[in-house]
This record gives sequence, C-alpha cells and structure tokens, in this order.
Amino acid sequence: MSVNAEQDAIRTVISDMQAAWNRGDFHGYMAGFANPDVVFVSRGRIQKDWQSTLDHYIADYGGSPGSQGELAFSNIRIEMLAPDAAQLISNYNLVRAAGGQTGVNTRLMRKRDDKWVIALNHVSQIER
Repeated sequence: MSVNAEQDAIRTVISDMQAAWNRGDFHGYMAGFANPDVVFVSRGRIQKDWQSTLDHYIADYGGSPGSQGELAFSNIRIEMLAPDAAQLISNYNLVRAAGGQTGVNTRLMRKRDDKWVIALNHVSQIER
C-alpha cells in the first residue's frame, strides 16, 4: 500500500471508533485498540490493559443511553514511522451532560495482521 492508502486506513479506524462511541458501542470503540496489550496513559498514570479500559469506559460513560456523549476527533495528523508503525496526533472533544472534555490524543499505531490498531494511547486533557 502507498503511504496515502495507509494513512487513509488509519483514518478509517479512527472514524469507525468515533462512530461506535457516539452510538454507545464501547466494544466497537475498543476494536480500534490492540487487544490485550494496548497501553493507555491518562491522568498521569499508565492504565492496565484492553479489558480494564473497556470496563472503565462502561462504568464511567455507559450509565444510560446517550450518557457517553458525543465524541469528535479533529486535526488528525499522521506520520508514518515504518511500514507497520505510525504516529497519530489529534484533538478530541467530548460533549456530555455529566461534563465535557477536550484535549489531545497521541497514539502509536501498529499494523497487525494487516489491520491498524492503537498500541499506545496517551490522552492529555485540558484542565478547566
């Protein structure tokens, strides 16, 4: 695949994740992450793993239909590091009744079994 085709494939993963979140499909959202070995960094801590992250999302955002809010990724920048590795930096904005969030995601994308997944996800939330 060309560099542009790889970048388009990565953008599709992110777009699919955003759509899954917005319909309250946390399993669909988590399909974009390496399973089980994704590394999450947030709030100054390294989170556990794929399943623990899914459990966290369901507990914190899945209380009732629509409680997950509306998520949007924007200003997506992708740099190919190798045929099977890319760096993605984007803004995110989550609007929800329980309190919104906005900030930056830094992601290490890896191509595994011909599919792009997020191997490392770092979230930097803007403090309000």
